[in-house]
Formats: sequence, C-alpha cells, structure tokens
Amino acid sequence: MATALQLTGIGKSFDGFKALIDADFSVRRGEVHALLGENGAGKSSLMNIAAGLYAPEAGQILVDDNPVQFSGPRDAARHHIGMVHQHFKLVKPFTVAENIMLGHPLATGEGSHRKRLGALEAEIRAKAAALGFDIDPRQRTERLSIAEQHRVEILKVLLAGARILILDEPTAVLTDQEAERLLSTVHALSRNGAAVVLVTHKMADVKTWADRVTVMRGGRTVRTVDPRTVAIAELVQLTVGDSIALPGAEQRTRAPAGEARLTVRGLRSAPAAGRPALDGVDLTLHAGEIYGLAGVGGNGQSELSAALMGLDPAIEGSITLQDFGDLRAATTSGRRALQFAAIPADRYGIALAGALSVAENFGIGQVHDGRYGSPWRLDTKQMEADAKTAVAAFDVQGVRQLDQKAALLSGGNAQKLVLAREFGRAPRIVLAHSPSRGLDVRASAEVHARLLAARDAGAAVLLISEDLDEVLALSDRVGVMTRGRIVAEFEQPADRQAIGQAMVSR
Repeated sequence: MATALQLTGIGKSFDGFKALIDADFSVRRGEVHALLGENGAGKSSLMNIAAGLYAPEAGQILVDDNPVQFSGPRDAARHHIGMVHQHFKLVKPFTVAENIMLGHPLATGEGSHRKRLGALEAEIRAKAAALGFDIDPRQRTERLSIAEQHRVEILKVLLAGARILILDEPTAVLTDQEAERLLSTVHALSRNGAAVVLVTHKMADVKTWADRVTVMRGGRTVRTVDPRTVAIAELVQLTVGDSIALPGAEQRTRAPAGEARLTVRGLRSAPAAGRPALDGVDLTLHAGEIYGLAGVGGNGQSELSAALMGLDPAIEGSITLQDFGDLRAATTSGRRALQFAAIPADRYGIALAGALSVAENFGIGQVHDGRYGSPWRLDTKQMEADAKTAVAAFDVQGVRQLDQKAALLSGGNAQKLVLAREFGRAPRIVLAHSPSRGLDVRASAEVHARLLAARDAGAAVLLISEDLDEVLALSDRVGVMTRGRIVAEFEQPADRQAIGQAMVSR
C-alpha cells in the first residue's frame, strides 16, 4: 500500500516545553492506523501538525511522497487532509449546516447561498442517516450537547471530501451502537482507498479496527506494532510503562446506600423547538451511592446537569436537598456553598478558563466565600499556596509555574485540576458529566478513583456518561435517559443488553 502521509523527525515546543522530540509517524492508503499514548504524550500535537494547525520546528512532512509545508488548515485541506479534533472547532451561533459549509466545496459553488445551503442540508441528512446520527442540519450548534457537537465535527470532515482522515478520540462521547456504526464506516472508507489515523485510548477499538498501532510517550515515538499480534495488556504496558488498576465490579463493594440526599420530581424545561429537553425527570440520589445515567447524547443529560447546578432556572418541578429543602431559589454559588461539586462535560469551555492561570482556576471556586479576601483585592499568595498543595495532592502534571495558563495543560491534567478544585472541600453532591472523556488509561483510573472515594466518603454522585463501560464499572444503580426523561432503572449487576435496548427506545 502507498504511504499517504509521513512525518519524520518532527520537533515542536510550547512555551519552552518540548512537546515533540524527533517524532515519526506514517499512514498508508487503505489502512486504519491507531495512535496511542498517555495524555501529554504528544499525539494531538503531532496530528495538529499533520492537519496544518501547527508548524513543526524540525522534521519533514510528506503527502503521497511529496514534501509539503502547510500554511494552515486550509492548505492541509487542499491536500485532502481532514481532522476531527477532540476539542471542537465549531462556531456556536451558526447552524449545523453553516458550520459544515465553512469547509465544504459548496461554500464557493454556483447558485445562491440559500440554494447551496439547502443542497448541503440534504447531504448532511443523508450522511447522518448512513452513520446512524440523529442530527438536524438547521439546529444552532450552541444548543447541541457535547456528543451532538462531536457528530457535527465528524460529518464536517467526511462531507468535505478528506481522503486522509485524522480522528482524535472520535468515539469518546458515542454510545456502543454509534461507535460501532462510525468505526465500521471509517473502516469501509479505508478499504476504498482512504488513509485513516485513529487517535484513541480505547484498546478494544484498536484491537477491532486498526491495521497498525503506533505508541508515543513523552513526545517521542516508542514503537509501531500489529495490534492483532499483541495483547491489550501489552499495549497498556507500552502506553503507560506500568500496569494500571482499573475499577471493576469488585470495587463496587461498599456499605448500603444511605438516605435520599437529592430528590428530583417532575423536572421539565420550557420547550425550545417542539419537545422540551427535560420532560418530567424523576430521580433520587442517595448518600454513599454512584447513580450512573446512560443514554445517547442529546436526550437531556446536559440540561439535567445544568438544572441541578442552578445554571438553568427556567424549569418546572422540584429539586429537594436533604436537610435544606427546595433548591429552586438557590443560585449556582449558593449550591456550591451547600457542598455541590460539578465536573462539566466541556472542561475547557465551562470548567476552566484557559486564559487564566492554574492558581486562578483553582482558587476561583472559593473566591465568593471569602477565603481569599475580597474579590476586588485577592490574597494571591494564599491562593497560590492552596493551588500548590492541590496540584501535588492530585498529581497534576505539566504545571511548571502556578501562573502558567491552564490552556497549556493536557486533557488529563486539566481534568485533574478540575477535580482538585471541586473536591478541595468534601462534597455532599457530585455532578460528573463524561468525566473521563478523551483521557488515557492512567488519567481515567485516577478520575474514577476520586469518584469512588467521594462515594465512600458519603457523597451522592450522579455520573452522566455515554461510555457504557464507565457507567457499568462505577455505578451502584443505572438509569437510562431518553427524550428528556429517565425511562428505566437497573440495579447492579445490570444487563448490558437491556440497558442498550432502553437507550434506543422511543
């Protein structure tokens, strides 16, 4: 098979930190080549260079054996390279179709803009149907869940006609069925001559779909192997350098759940267009319990999390906190004072302010309670001292200085910073939405261990995730959310097939 894309001796630094050191990678036409590595190993940086987002400081890029230098993503797209990023590149006020048109040939085609947009909407519906995605081309992107936005990114690259596809964690927020359809489609594209790079942490996807796998560690290429000839345990060993204990059924052993800590009845949101996002949610969270909420993204999970945290007050129904009462009048800061902890699905867009420092992102959670003095005259020394202690306690790697921007942290370390802030004071309620999305095996295990520890300390934990493996590994009870309501509940050990069936019921 001919080599479609080859990167040789690539070097790249950020703020004095060497992210890539003499890194090599190649993908052939007709193959799916997986790229493995811990968060911060350099995978995304290397692929961002291949997609024209970054310029390498050393090394060479070849496309179809011809040396190239990209001036930007559009230049890479002219060489038929398309990348689906883990952190999305969408214009929130635009519709789905308008976002996809930005990189589509119809953007500069003949006819009126309205006619071209209509033709693209038809293409989107057809491709979405083939992939099993439920996407409205006319919906504004800002109203979509994280999972739905991910599907838009995938459609955007496929419809733009890319023949070298780079997929960064494409199944991180997809259900089993959606992931199966997507990877089956991607595999078929490769067999029709496309070259596919699959950046992932899911070893099962690598074993099932990849023809080759390259492992990176510390910005360097470690090894390229045939995944059919190595066991998952060996791939994990190559990736992280040592064995990782993953949470399983045996770690659900615990004392019986306590009293009802948070009770939700008849929660309903105002309809935006047709059916309301929340359409009569009934839910009870118990102290000392992890309640896992499974479901296809876009069925009200994000709206439920926002309502419970007080971000969306325009709701009907009741939310009652043990020993407090009705929460509807409580603000978000008021709920934080009541020992609510929140881990949003969008860690860079909502959980962290990338332009602020690590210390500021940590301390912002306690500014309103006066720990650092007045908001107009902060005690930055105390804030930095607390942040230093938390960074060490939660093993947040990549923090060279506390005043460095949080945006420079890798996904796993950014998530650990969020956990350090949210679990800095023992929470009574934990709202965790897709907490291990895009994280490597080690970082995922650490996040899961923190959730289990919070449960064991008596917190009531709501775990919302499209990753059914994560739900089954951590949850004491499992609920399924469809079309704005919880349609089924299961005690552990739960039947995976029954849960999957409930997820697609209408």
